[in-house]
Amino acid sequence: MLDRYDNNSVSLSATDLYCERDDRVLFESLSFAVGNGDLLQLAGPNGAGKTTLLRLLAGLNREYEGDVSWQGEALQDVFAEYAACRLYLGHLAGIKRALTPIENLRWLVSPWQAEAGIDDEQLWQALEQVELGGYEETPCNQLSAGQQRRVGLARLDVIPAPLWILDEPFTALDVYGVEWLEQRILQHINRNGAVIITSHHALQNIPSLQRLDLGALMANRRGGAA
Repeated sequence: MLDRYDNNSVSLSATDLYCERDDRVLFESLSFAVGNGDLLQLAGPNGAGKTTLLRLLAGLNREYEGDVSWQGEALQDVFAEYAACRLYLGHLAGIKRALTPIENLRWLVSPWQAEAGIDDEQLWQALEQVELGGYEETPCNQLSAGQQRRVGLARLDVIPAPLWILDEPFTALDVYGVEWLEQRILQHINRNGAVIITSHHALQNIPSLQRLDLGALMANRRGGAA
């Protein structure tokens, strides 16, 4: 596991965010900040805007009003620097099913590979950690949904990004996979990283856990306006 992010400062803030989809307001006047050692869990019913907010924070969705900043600078002004410091995993496995796990991992880590000095030995070890030893060269279209998910998650062990943005990462995981991911998230924040996550999975025994319920926030605003 890389120590490269240990001393990197995480400072992501959102101020007065407003976003709507299909003429429906998903969130408004939304402000929060995430720093080193923080775990922010986004909650709310389907359609509350959790994935939209994650993509916005990852810099992949610019259809919003308000401000998002990284290290005190507007996100759009420092996006190249930010992209090297954040790891975004969407709600899908995010792999190419025609490739093998080791081929997928080489592709997934390629933006960081040269600077971080990531070699094949680390990639094989990462696949071993997620119990894919022996499947490294099996096409992913022959693996189960849970195994495919673990291929994508294996990059958490090798990419030295201090900020993780994770959309339902526990989906399709078995008991071992859930336990491994819980421990990996806890390790990351204990090592001064930060995590923003959507998940129906109950995250427990994490002192720095913050919970932001988008559905409840909007319900309260509507109730206050009635």
